[in-house]
Amino acid sequence: MPTNDMPWWRWRSNVRSALHMLSDQEFQRECWLAGHEGYGDVTDAVYRLVEDTWLDNWSAEKYVGTIFRDSQEAALVDVAVLRVLRIMHEVGPDAAVAAYLDHPGWPEAVRAARDAHVRLATGDNDDPDSAPRTLEVLRILTRSA
Repeated sequence: MPTNDMPWWRWRSNVRSALHMLSDQEFQRECWLAGHEGYGDVTDAVYRLVEDTWLDNWSAEKYVGTIFRDSQEAALVDVAVLRVLRIMHEVGPDAAVAAYLDHPGWPEAVRAARDAHVRLATGDNDDPDSAPRTLEVLRILTRSA
């Protein structure tokens, strides 16, 4: 998970967690589609992506230096947010996981989330190919300093 060298590292942690889950189709099938506990669902991931940051209202560029290390990270996050939100608005926030995964635009949203996830994970010296962590682990990590 991200190191706490960024001023708003807890927000970065939430964004990274969401992007990680949104970027991994195998995880989505094995955890979300199968209904495994502990990881939330698509709506929860989107909420973590935009809840504190308001990335559904303005560009991630606003957070360069606080959440994002540079403009490239911000640009990749913006693309991912737009693609995922477009699908969420089309299928609805309470749709079944399968509605998201079966949406024709989902593979493009996953690719955009993957691009952003890899950039952020690499910037934090983490392995972008590790498995997503549970929401409980995220809560524990964001409580510690």
